[in-house]
Amino acid sequence: MLKRTIFVTNPMYLHLKDKQMVIESRDKNFKKTVPVEDIGFVVLENPQIIATIPLLNALNENNAVTIFCDKSHMPNAIMQPLASHSTHSETLSAQINCSIPLKKQLWKKVVEIKIKNQAALLAKLSKKNESKLFRLSKNVKSGDIENREGQAARIYWSSLFEDIEFQRERFGEQPNSLLNYGYAIVRAAVARSLVGSGLLCAIGIHHHNRYNAFCLADDMIEPFRPCVDEAVYYCYKENPNLLDLTTEVKKKLLNVLTVDMDFKGMKTPLMNALSRTTASLMRSFINSKNELELPELL
Repeated sequence: MLKRTIFVTNPMYLHLKDKQMVIESRDKNFKKTVPVEDIGFVVLENPQIIATIPLLNALNENNAVTIFCDKSHMPNAIMQPLASHSTHSETLSAQINCSIPLKKQLWKKVVEIKIKNQAALLAKLSKKNESKLFRLSKNVKSGDIENREGQAARIYWSSLFEDIEFQRERFGEQPNSLLNYGYAIVRAAVARSLVGSGLLCAIGIHHHNRYNAFCLADDMIEPFRPCVDEAVYYCYKENPNLLDLTTEVKKKLLNVLTVDMDFKGMKTPLMNALSRTTASLMRSFINSKNELELPELL
């Protein structure tokens, strides 16, 4: 079942009643209930939102991710269960003991599909240079030692936003903040799926940083980034003078979680594709061989 995303932008009182998440306005003029078991993500954007501990615990028990936004309305923290897999210790042991050659093979697959999805998006939007990216995707070596990912990025961004002098920078000009928001949402979704598969987000296959608790999420988000890029492209094309992240734009970016992808010849919503991807990553660790399955852009 496709889980629901709850986006709360106004001051609300959130609490639990009869296994339902109750969303209630302070003046009692608005009230809505949602079964907790149907929720995959909760985005809390307003600093005046009050959420009870029983509700937050119930969300965790149902493997839902709660995303907290800062004063700029950008996602800056997530809450998720520490363990939600029946063989958690066995899986963690396999992940920790993963060999360097296997990590390099897994990263090779991630980079291949990321570049392939970037090329597919350029082709879908009738942009130039998609053939260059397709060729690069076929020439990724173990561990991407020749940095095909970086080479592809330079071609990709200049082709995707060919009408402007765009540079992909975290604190750069628009549409960078739109990309940041979309990536933050998908990163949380990746983390949720990894935990659901019994994996520890802090131990990556490529990314490693003692101050980053989500290295593995930063690894596995890569093939899914073009889904965000496509949504941002259309938002920016619709309003190139957009300076702020409006509520309407945020809703469009949240919808990325439900877009269809091609998973082994079948249309699969991104959230479900993530679960299948992280399950295959878990099998790769357990079986000590590359069994990673990744979706492709439709």
